Amino acid sequence: MYLIVGLGNPGKKYEWTRHNIGFIILDKFASKNNLHFKKKENYHYVEGSIGSSTFFLVKPTTYMNLSGIAVSEFLSKNNINLENMLIIVDDVNLELGKIRLRKSGSDGGHNGLKSIIYHLESNQFPRLRFGIGNKFGEGELADYVLSKFSAEELSYINNSLEFSVELIEYFIQGGYKLMSDFFSRTNAQRKN
Repeated sequence: MYLIVGLGNPGKKYEWTRHNIGFIILDKFASKNNLHFKKKENYHYVEGSIGSSTFFLVKPTTYMNLSGIAVSEFLSKNNINLENMLIIVDDVNLELGKIRLRKSGSDGGHNGLKSIIYHLESNQFPRLRFGIGNKFGEGELADYVLSKFSAEELSYINNSLEFSVELIEYFIQGGYKLMSDFFSRTNAQRKN
């Protein structure tokens, strides 16, 4: 059983904002697989399967800085190992559309990850970091991450969004190792 958590903020106001890249990617994955989210108090979720692997997609609705509340609540109701949980998160330290995978590690200054690590008392879970760029001045970080992608930017990152959906498929079929192997192989080809 696998769990993929996309981080973001709930509500129309935050749709298509940089901070909501986790929601955007999960919505693309759900749409591709004809899955429809159900609402719970602290998250939206859907269950599905690929081959013999069952998975859940979860979008916390507790707002970014309290993401850990929803994730810990979901995990307490479902017996899923942390190594089988993938967190999808935006990253201002990566150029727009660049993807980085990590098997575990620190929050990297991201409040959503910080909340999850705090509530789970562990940082031993995989994450997919999606670059949203950092074209903002001093003191403008909050406004930047809550700003919407332009049409031009969405067009630019479309291939990376599709690639992220593929990475999720590989994670569901074989965990971090299979996803990471596919990422390394495909990323090398994408650069040529």
